[in-house]
Amino acid sequence: MASQPTAQKEMLRFVVPLSFAFVVSPFLMEALPLSKSGYVVLLLVIWVLLALVIVFVMYFFRDPERAVPEDPAIIVSAADGLVVGIDEMEEPDFHLGPMIRIAVFLSVFDVHVNRTPCDSTVKSTVYRAGKFLDARHPQSSQLNECRSWRLETARGDIAVRQIAGLIARRIVAWAGEGSALTRGQRFGMIRFGSRTEVFLPPDCRVLVKLGDRVQGAATPIARWPEIG
Repeated sequence: MASQPTAQKEMLRFVVPLSFAFVVSPFLMEALPLSKSGYVVLLLVIWVLLALVIVFVMYFFRDPERAVPEDPAIIVSAADGLVVGIDEMEEPDFHLGPMIRIAVFLSVFDVHVNRTPCDSTVKSTVYRAGKFLDARHPQSSQLNECRSWRLETARGDIAVRQIAGLIARRIVAWAGEGSALTRGQRFGMIRFGSRTEVFLPPDCRVLVKLGDRVQGAATPIARWPEIG
């Protein structure tokens, strides 16, 4: 199972070529018919733009440590972002029946590492190709590219769905079928703006409301029902 350096490896996929472009740009520009002052100005512009992109990429792939609530009955958010949907519907990917869906929208400024809502084992995971509508679009859940996870817990199965967005074009999985995950553990990420949905049994008590800001692994989104 991947740990924090995995997000850093994803970051390097972008930072390394951008840094290479930063270094070689003066040599590539020598072929341009520019005056000395024009060369200097253009080079500075290119360097500033590349530096800003590199800084943003490093910021986007940040992966902070989080304090997971101690109460074992708490189900935590799978993602950072804004709660944009709370409803009851038929779980579509694994046919788990009617479930509570809690949807979180992740902007490009949110942490994009996804966390496990509760102690569980990955029972199965499925990938579905699709469109790249804005993740806030009401049809994005049904039409966009996504990866869904069926997680087996001691209290019943739940599901998590990672949905690509208008800018996000890749869903990265760090776990696989049979992986044992602890609550708050990293299991994957979506690159550059997206949506994450958690499907819970209908007897769970929802602890968030529309418009709430949540943090993956740290914010309680629901509570398991009392036993007995």
